[in-house]
Formats: sequence, C-alpha cells, structure tokens
Amino acid sequence: MPTWQQLRDVKLSEYTDAADGWGKVSSRANADKDRVDNAMFARIHDTQEGDAAKAACDEVGQLSRNYQYLHTECGLIRTALNGLAAELAAPQNKLKRALEDAANLKFTVKPDGSVEYPTDSFVLAPGSNTAQDGAPVPYAPGAGEGVGSADANKGKAEDIAQRIGDAVREAAEIDSRYAAVLRKLKAEPGLTVSDATLADAAADTKAMQQAAGKYADDDKIPQGKSPQENAAWWNGLTQEQRDEYATLYPASVGALDGIPSAVRDDANRMVLAETRAQAQLDFNAIPKPPQEYIQNPSGQYPAVIKNPAFLQWEKQHGDRYTHLDSSLKGMNAIEARFAQTGKEGLPEAYLLGFSSEGNGRAIIANGNPDTAKHTAVYVPGTTSNLGSIGGNIDRMVDLWRSTDRLPGDDSVSTITWLGYDAPQDIVKDAPFEHYATDGAPAYNKFMEGLEVAQGGPDKSHTTAIGHSYGTTLLGAAARDGHLRADDMIVAGSPGVLVGSAEELDVPKGHVWNQEADGDAVPDIGRWGHGGSQWRLGGGVFLIPSDEVFGANQMSTDTEGHSDYWKRDSQSLNNQAAVVAGQYGKVKHDE
Repeated sequence: MPTWQQLRDVKLSEYTDAADGWGKVSSRANADKDRVDNAMFARIHDTQEGDAAKAACDEVGQLSRNYQYLHTECGLIRTALNGLAAELAAPQNKLKRALEDAANLKFTVKPDGSVEYPTDSFVLAPGSNTAQDGAPVPYAPGAGEGVGSADANKGKAEDIAQRIGDAVREAAEIDSRYAAVLRKLKAEPGLTVSDATLADAAADTKAMQQAAGKYADDDKIPQGKSPQENAAWWNGLTQEQRDEYATLYPASVGALDGIPSAVRDDANRMVLAETRAQAQLDFNAIPKPPQEYIQNPSGQYPAVIKNPAFLQWEKQHGDRYTHLDSSLKGMNAIEARFAQTGKEGLPEAYLLGFSSEGNGRAIIANGNPDTAKHTAVYVPGTTSNLGSIGGNIDRMVDLWRSTDRLPGDDSVSTITWLGYDAPQDIVKDAPFEHYATDGAPAYNKFMEGLEVAQGGPDKSHTTAIGHSYGTTLLGAAARDGHLRADDMIVAGSPGVLVGSAEELDVPKGHVWNQEADGDAVPDIGRWGHGGSQWRLGGGVFLIPSDEVFGANQMSTDTEGHSDYWKRDSQSLNNQAAVVAGQYGKVKHDE
C-alpha cells in the first residue's frame, strides 16, 4: 500500500507523459499496419506471381498481425497510464486538502498518518493528543465529543486522520487495479504473433475494460443513437480520447454509423483479428471427427452404416464444430480480401462492421466510401451468413472493377452489407417477411451513417443494390421513406413488398430491375413478397419484373439466379453504369 507521502509527492504528469509516448508507438504501429495492408500487398501483386506472390503475401500478412498486436497492446498501456493518472487525481486532492487543513490548525501529521494536535483539556493524559485513522481518542470522561469540557481539536484531528486514511486506501485500490492489468501486458519473445498471442490481447482488453471502467466507461459511447448524434459525440472527443475508446471498446466504436470509415475499419480489424484467433484455437481444441461411414460389421444389409463413434462425436461437438468452421471460412475470406489490395488496381478494403455471433455480420467496402463520388451498397439474400461472405465480397469486387473501367475519373466504393439475419432456408425461412422488416432499420441507419460521414446528401451518388431476398429488405427499407439512395437495383427479386416503383424511396425513374433467363425465384417469390397496386384494385402480387410495376428493365446475358455479377457480363456492366450514374450506357430489355 502506498504511503500518504508517496501519494502527496507523486507527479501525475509523469504518467500522462509516459502515456503520450506509448500512444505514439501505438499510432505508429497502426499507421505501419495500414501501409502494410494497403501498399505492400499492392506492390507484391505488381511484382510477383504464383508461389512467390503467395509466400510474400503470407510473410506480409504476418507482419500486419505483428503491427496489429503492437497497436493494441501499446494502446492499452497508454489507456492504463492515463486512467491511473486521472483516477489518482481525486485521492491526491483529497489528501492535499486534509494536509492543508492540518497545517492551518497547527496540527502535525506523523509518518504513519496519525495527527497530533494541541489540547487545552486537563482530563487527557500526556501523549493522548494524537488522533489515529479509524481509532479516535476515547471521549473525555463524562463529556460528549467536542462538547462542553471535551477538547474541540480532538474531533478536527480525527476527521483529518480519517480523510488521510481514506485517500490512501482509495489510491491503493486504484494502484492495485491498474497494476494487476499492466503486469499482464507482456509479449512473448520472437517476431511471430500467434493465434494464442492475439487471443491473449483480447483477454488483456477485457481486463483493461474492467480496470479503467471509471476512467473510460463504455456507457459513454452512444447506444441506439442516430448517426448524427454518433458523429457529434466522436467529434467532441480529443484525439487521445478517440484512440483510447477505439482501443478499449473496438466492437462498440466499429459499430457506430456516422463516424469516419477509417476509424471503424481500424476498430473492426482489431475485433476480427482477435475473434479469428480465438475461433481457431477453439476449433483446434475440438477432436477431429472420426470417419463418418464404416462397413457394417455384421456383414448384413446395409453394407455401409454410420460410424457409432462419429454419431457420438457429432452429438458432443457437431454444432460447435460446424459453427466455428463456418465462421473461420468467413473470417478467412475477409482477410483474403485485405490481401487482394492492389491486385489489378483493387483499392484498399474497409471493414465497416463485423461480428461472429449467430449467423454473423460483415460489412466490407472496396475503397473509402467517405470520399467516393459513387457508392453502392449491396444486400445479399437467402442463405447468406458469415461463412458464405466470400462470394458476396467477390461480387462487389467485380462490380467495383466494372464501374472503375467506365470513362471518367470519379472514385467508386462498392460495399457488401451483411448487417441482418438473412433467411437460412429457402423453404422454411425465405417465404416470411419478418427477416426483411427486422433488418431494414439497420440498413437505413447504415445508409444514413454513410451520408453523415460523407458530409451530406450531395457528396456521393448512392445506389442501393439487392439480390434475391436482399431486394425484399430494400423494399422494406424504402417503404418507410427513409432510404438514403439515388438509385435502386434489384436482381432476381421475389418482390419488394410494394406494388409500384413509385412507392420506393428513390427519385422517379431510378428503380432498375434484372431478371435473367432461368431464374425461377421472381415468379415463385411473388406470392409471398409481391405487392399490390391500388390502381389495379388490389389483390395482385406485383414484382419489379412486371412491366406495370414501373421499374427500368435492364437486359441480362446471364442465366439462373446467381450469375448477375459474372465478370465482364452485360448483366454486371449494366449495374456498373447505374452505379456510375452513366444511365445512357444502360442496355434495356427490348
């Protein structure tokens, strides 16, 4: 436990100065990580091919992980030192006020914190005029505390001794709390940041959240607020406060619609790296599944039966194994997109949302939407989840390439938005509307957040894109009149819950539909998600593919339900022309 002299003499500015130093290291590591992710990968793609490129990307990926870890751990040390200084200020001030009161009364504070005071009482024995913290001098015989014949200085001295003791105890609790966490912030020797190291960093962050909760409370981060309110809170912080919140509560900061995309990306990459590391460790800890089928030992029919050992393993580990395997596939796909930066001119990626809980969440942008002149936000449909995010990321990569090739030098950002619980079964889930209506508010809030981060509704031309059930979500989002979009593209739509393009919240003439040959979803889905039109008297199930709906019918040269984003196809090029606002290049159905 510290002494009162140590508490009095401690220079809190030394802690904050040290915090500044650790903060600079953390920021430098983050900047270096960005350079690795956005420049070194690009250089590799420009200069290497085949196995050499893969090996180089693996090495650079490890370097990025190392910088990520350094950024996190140094940021936690910065927060600990700042938090320690901030919290120690209160007990130090309390102590100094007590010492000042003692000096004014001509009392003497002894090394052990007791307070010696002069007395006028004739009933107190020599040497008894010392007040101890928690052990006051006994009352003068026959008199009340500080009343009548009792010594008036006695109560004052006891109060000062108590305040000194309280200050020291408070400081000791603060010191112990931060010291326990700081002792754990140690890196293992070597240059390889392993999954175990990153998982340990996540544990360090949780421990620091508990230790520094009084200094930087998660409750101060906006919860359920509008993007404008989120941005106002963020803009009202100092840069040091921003860095501390992003390091201490990356998941909360990464989810804030309305703040800069670069900030959300940094925070969410931290969450992704640590979540993936823990998932890999958990997955590795599960026993590998036995052979699923074996020869029937009885020699009777059937000749092959399910292995009883596999059935037992499946009962114990099957659900957990499947969930982790799927999550890891999705997280690896996101990291693979990071590694593609620079390949064929592909811009840096921004991770604007991430969670592995449930079916998972992932929002990935190609290029910075805050500065893009054209932005497209794509919603995937039925069976979409974190495990299958790779294919949806690829679709928006191909749309970015197709749009970027168009004449003009306007910047483009294409975004994969898996920010809702999509139906997971075509038969059991897809016919129901609630997946769309439940997810629509999050989509609208994200779109509004983009507008806020961009600086206003006129800063970027924005296109909402949906595929399959994702178009139903767009219909729900637009139906309430708060969709921040200039154009809407729907592909393979089973219906958008309304009966005409005029009911969707985009300018007249800016709803675009695609239905490819062999795509059965629109005609099947209309009975569940089609909308009626009052001009037709109701009772109908209209979808965007119907001429009377009023959408622009774009031509397609692909077949089936899943090839609308096939590279170099007319289907994809038509979407690109809409995203770029070059409507004259759109080819319509004859």
